[in-house]
Amino acid sequence: MLKGQVALVTGASRGIGRGIALDLAASGAKVAVNYQASAEAAQSVADEIVGAGGEAEALQADVSQLRQAAGLVEKVQEKWGRLDILVNNAGITRDGLLMRMQEEDWDEVLAVNLKGYFNCCKAAFRAMARARSGRIINITSVVGLRGNAGQVNYAAAKAGVIGLTKALAREAAGRNITVNAIAPGFIDTDMTRVLPGDIRQEMLKAIPLARPGYVADVARLAVFLAGPGAAYITGQVIAVDGGMSM
Repeated sequence: MLKGQVALVTGASRGIGRGIALDLAASGAKVAVNYQASAEAAQSVADEIVGAGGEAEALQADVSQLRQAAGLVEKVQEKWGRLDILVNNAGITRDGLLMRMQEEDWDEVLAVNLKGYFNCCKAAFRAMARARSGRIINITSVVGLRGNAGQVNYAAAKAGVIGLTKALAREAAGRNITVNAIAPGFIDTDMTRVLPGDIRQEMLKAIPLARPGYVADVARLAVFLAGPGAAYITGQVIAVDGGMSM
């Protein structure tokens, strides 16, 4: 479905990013596996793709830095000559109640989770605009839709991603570039598995389907939005959350 396409997935060394990178590759795309610090994990993802007969390369960049984000896109184009799909997924958390949150906790989360998306969109948009074709998929969160105590920084960043998605979708439409967002809910990843049992149970109570989601649930949607079947979908925020945010 995506044969001949080139995709860049940020924060792709683990979790949702890893799953999206693997599924895009399984659908035929050549994949740039971006990481900030986890070189070994990112290389493992690239090796898995190559081992399955695909093409991939692990590329380091701190996407919160505009020059590094631009350099990342340049490396992808130098290797494969094009960029068709951008999946903005890189993110961090620095949780804490507002009255106890340090300024650097706010700044760091906004820098990666929102400015990082802006940086990568800005760099990728130039390449896609020249080709008059492209798919941008931003990973936001249900936290950006409904809020969450102890995460004012994360919620603000993820809500900002939704606004960025809708505004850029309007700017990009004339160039045949679609821009959509995926809002995962409580997804079974390494990050959520370490939560205390009582917190997990409370979160599950808020989910109508009464179970966590899986990385594959998010990855399959990303592949669909990257493909020809989603050509008439833009500016949308699709929640993958078992009904949590409805």
